[in-house]
Amino acid sequence: MPGMARFLIVLGVILVVAGLLWPWLGKLGLGRLPGDIWIERDNLTVVIPLGTSLLLSVVLSLVLWLIGR
Repeated sequence: MPGMARFLIVLGVILVVAGLLWPWLGKLGLGRLPGDIWIERDNLTVVIPLGTSLLLSVVLSLVLWLIGR
């Protein structure tokens, strides 16, 4: 169980850091890449960041692969 607790704490810290950095990441264009779907109606906005998710997945995979070598 300590392994799961450590994982959840690290995941929480990563989410907090990402939340704090989001205003600066938005200036880089993350969240508005080609492939991101934005649906805006009168009282509703739906965002499906497919392009951003794909880019972050590739970058994180490369970083973790390099760390694991």
